[in-house]
Amino acid sequence: MSTVTSPSTSSAPGRRPARRSRWWAEVGWKYPVAVVVLVYATFPLLYIVSASLNPRGSLAGSSALFSAVSADNYAALGDTRFWTWMGNTVYVGGAAAIGAVLMGAAAAYAFSRFRFRGRRVGLTSLLVIQMFPQTVAFVAVFLLLLALGEVVPALGINSRIALICVYLGGALGANTFLMYGFFNSIPVELDESAKIDGASHAQIFWRIVMPLVTPVLAVVALLAFISAFGDFILARIVLTSEENWTLAVGMYQWVSNQLTSRWGIFAAGSVLASIPVLALFLSLQRYIVGGLTAGSVKG
Repeated sequence: MSTVTSPSTSSAPGRRPARRSRWWAEVGWKYPVAVVVLVYATFPLLYIVSASLNPRGSLAGSSALFSAVSADNYAALGDTRFWTWMGNTVYVGGAAAIGAVLMGAAAAYAFSRFRFRGRRVGLTSLLVIQMFPQTVAFVAVFLLLLALGEVVPALGINSRIALICVYLGGALGANTFLMYGFFNSIPVELDESAKIDGASHAQIFWRIVMPLVTPVLAVVALLAFISAFGDFILARIVLTSEENWTLAVGMYQWVSNQLTSRWGIFAAGSVLASIPVLALFLSLQRYIVGGLTAGSVKG
């Protein structure tokens, strides 16, 4: 009975270093880089959480993370107007996000589906206006709201509604262009088939087009909310009374004076202020990563 010997499946010893070096050159180098990026991104978060739990209320001597742990800074927020500022910020950010979605979607739908005189000029004008930095308009915004306040107090200085209108006007051009490309990618045949069935433009917009552009609506809402939530300059210009301040304006007062800086409370407020943004991002994540027209045409 003869014995059949199978060829050896082990690699030659000399080829293993070559394969290892090739793996490091193609894939392996990414792991150290990923670790460095992760540490670079995580350290500020750990530092601010550590500072919020430090009962000394100062950043001096806080190089050792979590050297002292206490909830005193979080408890001290109850003695301030933090929760009033949080409510103002959520109100302004939520209204700005909803308004940005509705106004941007309506403008993008009109530019995408309708052909009217001045359409190309309007698109070009929006693009040109967005090229100028927003800081150029600060003085004009202040003077405009000062004049409007004499006629309509709700749209004047120290009005949250006026601040929302400023946010909506500043982001309208960018949101329109962002949505315009998504609206163009939706087949016009869907509109035509709906018109044959007797649907109006409003029904086509709300029942057919809007569900298909949910991913870009989620992106616009998230960007508008984050922009309004973290804005300081415009909110500081428009809002003057303490009960109308947003978080960025109110918390700045805690650290504006170097002699009486309250960094512990500031860090605690920053940690709590990140929760609404994180919750909104997690709730919209499935829409952001979802397909544009997945499942829109079946059968």
